[in-house]
Amino acid sequence: MSEISKDSIEAAYCFFHQKWQVYRFSGSPQQKDEIEYAISLYVDAMSGELYSLLADGQADFLLSHATFANDMALAVSKLENLMK
Repeated sequence: MSEISKDSIEAAYCFFHQKWQVYRFSGSPQQKDEIEYAISLYVDAMSGELYSLLADGQADFLLSHATFANDMALAVSKLENLMK
């Protein structure tokens, strides 16, 4: 983890946490799809080392519709722990 900056962890946490709060309480399938798309764009641009740490070997972490909600909850939790 030494190569992952504190700033990148905090930025990812802020973005994921905000999107997760909207996603989990949204009743709009379109809004949820838009959040999944925004997260996929973020994943494409984020530190590969941070993504690998979050994904823990799961190739489609945060990128699969079927597991997105569980992945987001896990990612937010892991990022929160990394900030402690």
